[in-house]
Amino acid sequence: MTIRQKILQFLDKEGLAYSKLNNLFSFIAKTYSLSEAKVQQEFYNLIKEGSIFEIRKNKFIPIPSRGYDKGKFIGNAKGFGFVQIDSLGEKDDIFIPANMTMNAIDGDEVIVKILGQTDDGSEGKIVNIFKPIEKIVGVVVKEGKNLFLEPDNNHIPFKVRLILNNNYSVDDKVVALLLRDGKQLKAKVIENLGRIDNVKACELSIIREFNLYETFPDKVLEECKKIPDKVTTTQKQGRVDFTKDTVFTIDGEDAKDFDDAVGIALNEKGNYILSVHIADVGEYVKYDSALDEEAYNRGTSVYFPTSVLPMLPVKLSNGICSLNEGVERLTLSCIMEINKNGDVVSHQICEGVIKSVARLTYTQAYKILCGEKAEEKAEKVKEQLLLMQELSKILQDKRERNGSLDFELPEVEFVFDKNGMAIDLKQRERNSAHRLIEDFMVVANETVAKDFCDKKIPFVYRVHEPPKKEKVVSVLEFLKGVGVKIPSLPENINSKFYQELLARIENASFQKTANKIILRSMQKAKYTNQCLGHFGLGLEYYCHFTSPIRRYPDLTIHRIIKEFLHKKNLTGQRKVELEELTYKSSEQSSVTERNAEKCEREVDDLWKAYLMKDKIGQEFDATVSSVTNFGIFVELDNTVEGLIKIEDLPQDSYLFFEKQLKLKGQSHCFSIGDSLKVKLVNANIYSRRIDFVLA
Repeated sequence: MTIRQKILQFLDKEGLAYSKLNNLFSFIAKTYSLSEAKVQQEFYNLIKEGSIFEIRKNKFIPIPSRGYDKGKFIGNAKGFGFVQIDSLGEKDDIFIPANMTMNAIDGDEVIVKILGQTDDGSEGKIVNIFKPIEKIVGVVVKEGKNLFLEPDNNHIPFKVRLILNNNYSVDDKVVALLLRDGKQLKAKVIENLGRIDNVKACELSIIREFNLYETFPDKVLEECKKIPDKVTTTQKQGRVDFTKDTVFTIDGEDAKDFDDAVGIALNEKGNYILSVHIADVGEYVKYDSALDEEAYNRGTSVYFPTSVLPMLPVKLSNGICSLNEGVERLTLSCIMEINKNGDVVSHQICEGVIKSVARLTYTQAYKILCGEKAEEKAEKVKEQLLLMQELSKILQDKRERNGSLDFELPEVEFVFDKNGMAIDLKQRERNSAHRLIEDFMVVANETVAKDFCDKKIPFVYRVHEPPKKEKVVSVLEFLKGVGVKIPSLPENINSKFYQELLARIENASFQKTANKIILRSMQKAKYTNQCLGHFGLGLEYYCHFTSPIRRYPDLTIHRIIKEFLHKKNLTGQRKVELEELTYKSSEQSSVTERNAEKCEREVDDLWKAYLMKDKIGQEFDATVSSVTNFGIFVELDNTVEGLIKIEDLPQDSYLFFEKQLKLKGQSHCFSIGDSLKVKLVNANIYSRRIDFVLA
């Protein structure tokens, strides 16, 4: 049990108030034989993150408990709001009346006291804002003689008075620092992003809304300067030398950082020897360094159509930590012997040194896999690529037998001009070369996760829990409503049941939309230090080991693996410390991942609107992707989605059938999967809204 767990357990059991905090620290320390200084440090950390709340002077309780909980405040234009208790959606939001918000702003992290239940759910009041938002993004507007910030966030139902200075003007997109003084709220502009009609300024405003930045602190860059540009002789000592082996990378055309390389051979038993070499980022990013702190805060790299916000500075991500062609690089390597059934019969995890023989693109590798003539460097590893194709098919077949799910949902790919400006968009291609690398990364992740779970060493796992029964029931009702013969609901819902659902809608006109509905019924994958399996992949063990350049949980487990390989004692107090480390890393990484994903989606929507605005008046083939009581959403082949409002549909007396996702009138009917010819009438980069009408 970690120090934080002991503190929370103590507060949960003890109904005591203390005249002095030091008495409380002392009592907890004596109860659990802990250092009083460490108890005090962790106690204040728990208060800062809202896990402890002082309900009256020196009377503390753990959160959640005794009718109190914590979460993120979701504002509303009418003044009331909700507290989202669990961002993974496992608990209902709590309604907060307008007079009980404690002047919280959308995005504030708060502690809420639950007052009772209503017909619509729980109601409560905010009692503490433990993590207020500090910055706000919006447009400068003028009212009378005063300048205000109109927030981009439409959940903030008011404009904020600006403290005057000379670095902005009306219609500028800006970032402002919030200044709270009781009920009064003002803001000071700290960054001017550009004019409201500039797509780059709009992109930056979204990025800042999610508190993401391109630059790194000076202390991080100073640490980077001390890191060598080449692998040193000292660093290679004690490592397995793979530099004579044929290993190479396969990535997208525009990739700059290469954190995985692969190699393959057959042994005397006819089994495949698959080597997956991952950049040894932990060799350069040390515990408690400025680099580590910044990587932890970022949690992940964030990818936009025209740029990347890396988790690590470019010197590391594109340099010494990138498995570039023809240079020595340090790795953590997983060498697996895999039989013809796809079973890993033995494996080795070690520190290594490699020298990649080729930087291949997916296109180059795919040509080889298709039997076509390819570039010289791809031809040189043709034998290995064809062997990899064999193994990839074996691994896919095994995963399918185990219940792995493949939704095949389209992703957008943007096309750029020579200046790096997006000029078009299309559906991203996913071929067998992509699948090959995905298959190898999955088997490496599974192998590493099982190894350290069996060793009972604290670890960070990538988990995907089974869907809630009520969500599955809703999916079955929907499928029944659109004419699919549904199977009976099993007592224990497993991924093979979901495989059967996907098989029953294969080749249906509404398959793409139904896939999305089925996918949304599943729980969100997350990081945790508990090995709970991965429903979507049909695996009992899974972690993220293969991308430490761009994901902090991968870096966390790399360090644990390296400690184990160096035969450091991971029991006793060190095990407690690792439990704490893996818990915090999991929580932080899950939060930063969700933040990054949402930001990426909104930036994609911006560029879609930007690229469509010159096509207003043009006609397109589209498919009905969703149906609501206010209209229908349609999707183009290039993944652009937009709304046809109900008032723009042919005049009729429409009824909305929610379970069947159908809008039906006396003469017209619109259902998901219907093919339509539509005309674009609106594409707004500010609201990121796209509207169509029937052609």
